Amino acid sequence: MNTDDLIRGLTADLTVSRTSLERLFCYALLPGLFVALILFAAILGPRPDFVAMMGDARFMFKFVVTLSLGACSALLVWRLARPGAPTQMRAAALGLVVLVLVAGVAVELATVPRSLWAARLVGQNSVVCLLSIPLFALPILVFAILALRRGAPERPVLAGSVAGLFAGAIGAAIYAAHCPDDSPLFVACWYGLAIAGVAAVGGIAGRLSLRW
Repeated sequence: MNTDDLIRGLTADLTVSRTSLERLFCYALLPGLFVALILFAAILGPRPDFVAMMGDARFMFKFVVTLSLGACSALLVWRLARPGAPTQMRAAALGLVVLVLVAGVAVELATVPRSLWAARLVGQNSVVCLLSIPLFALPILVFAILALRRGAPERPVLAGSVAGLFAGAIGAAIYAAHCPDDSPLFVACWYGLAIAGVAAVGGIAGRLSLRW
């Protein structure tokens, strides 16, 4: 049997259980999400003005970006778990999330005096951000990789990286409930670095555990 025949056979097997693979992925993530929320509650907890800030556009923007990134990453990683499944539209959706973030940064730069740009970029909790997002993302990533093992990704490193992107985005959304820094500049820089780090770990995990 050549490689093309193998891929077609795997795709046929996975198509039969198309719904169950998505469900399995979601069910597998629940323990990781639960652990992440327990860690968040034990270590940080929500900011004191969390409820009051829900009417603030800049505060809510953090959740729009992180949750959109998480949703688009999940949709893409489901496709990557199936050999030969088209991924172009799902990848394009990730690009739209980036454009939304860039638009938020542009609005911030246009409305905030230049003298405040550096302060908004550095923020108050950059180190806490870089440490917390990977911490909350790690249990989610572990269960995401375990779920992907039930699929047959053709590109294990890419699948693992997108799983890391998903986990990092959800970890960032959890951290955002505590984060006192609401500037899109801060989000683009520090959230972006933390999520990228988790994606890199996911790529390594994919290479080691998703090969077939």
